[in-house]
Amino acid sequence: MASLESSARMLGGLLRDSHECAFEELPALLAGHAETAGLRRVRLFVVDVQENVLREATGAGPDAGQGGQELRIDATLPGRVFRASLSRSTPADDGLQHWIPVLDGTERLGVLCVETESAPDGQTAQVMEDLASLVGLLLVSKRHHSHSYARLTRTRPMSVTAEMQWTLMPPRTFANKRVSIAASMEPAYATAGDAFDYALAGDTAHLAVFDAMGHDTSAGLTANLAMATCRSRRRRGENLMEVREAIEATLIEQFAQSRYATAVLAELDTVTGTLTWINCGHHPPILIRGGRWTTYLRCAPTHPLGAGLGLPVVLCSEQLEPGDRLLLYTDGIVEARDSRGVEFGRERFVDFIIRHQADGLSASETLHRLVHAVLEHRAGTLTDDATVMLCEWRGGPHVVAADG
Repeated sequence: MASLESSARMLGGLLRDSHECAFEELPALLAGHAETAGLRRVRLFVVDVQENVLREATGAGPDAGQGGQELRIDATLPGRVFRASLSRSTPADDGLQHWIPVLDGTERLGVLCVETESAPDGQTAQVMEDLASLVGLLLVSKRHHSHSYARLTRTRPMSVTAEMQWTLMPPRTFANKRVSIAASMEPAYATAGDAFDYALAGDTAHLAVFDAMGHDTSAGLTANLAMATCRSRRRRGENLMEVREAIEATLIEQFAQSRYATAVLAELDTVTGTLTWINCGHHPPILIRGGRWTTYLRCAPTHPLGAGLGLPVVLCSEQLEPGDRLLLYTDGIVEARDSRGVEFGRERFVDFIIRHQADGLSASETLHRLVHAVLEHRAGTLTDDATVMLCEWRGGPHVVAADG
């Protein structure tokens, strides 16, 4: 069993040696240091882009996964661990096998497999959890400059536009004491004109969803340019009106009103729960309250970004209550049609979210299942990008004090 001294030596040594190692070196480094704490055959599995499979990182081959296992998320114990973000143990040939979720905050990265000769005591169990936490941080620090990581987490080639989108967008999940945010986008390997963005600045959560005209490379460029301009202006401290004007000017300068993007640009005061937003020719946000009551947040829309039509711009406001959930989405979600021409629809969309959240699923798992339901509705093929963002306001300072 792991002692405090051996576990500290393991975690400290792994952290020190990780400063000068690439993703490909991580599996061997991990296994070597784990032995100092009495942990056997430590293996790392990372999730693919669509969260369908877990792939073992071995450090060998062009994807650093040569000779490793591939495990389906919907049909294995490790997959259940990944989905629920809860550790599970199972008997192995000569001991026990422990599956532990690997997270970066609330972003699900994969699972860690650790073997022990016997049932771990409380100290050893905590060491394994700590090791998985450190591995999550190391993965995030290594993945952005690793083609091997990108190859390992892909099951097929990615289009140029999708490459642009995923590189620029934030992680698909985030949470703190006051707010949680999750987003999903399909087709993951061929998305063109959709994009989502969020960021925190002090007590403000900035939210945005874009849907650019078309499904080609130009649509991807339009969405990326809109998102980059939005982010640049937010970081200067500009308000929503100024941000919208800047995006409009940038798109007109680049495309001379031949390209445009619908969007919702929003800000949430995470202390007071005040939501403000601008609707730029987009579907209205949906508010879910009390886990069942829903309403569309109506706001007189202005024209799409880059259209230059000169329509009035209205800044709208709504007071949220703790536990309220906000849905931002693109038309690919609600307008997806089956072989008979029947749309997936807003009612089915909202009902799906409510039912799965009531079942206790995390926001990220709920959206993962939603997108797969839309794909099934479309017989596995989307003709339009489908993007959804779910933001829950948990409450202001009193919530932080209660949790602390």
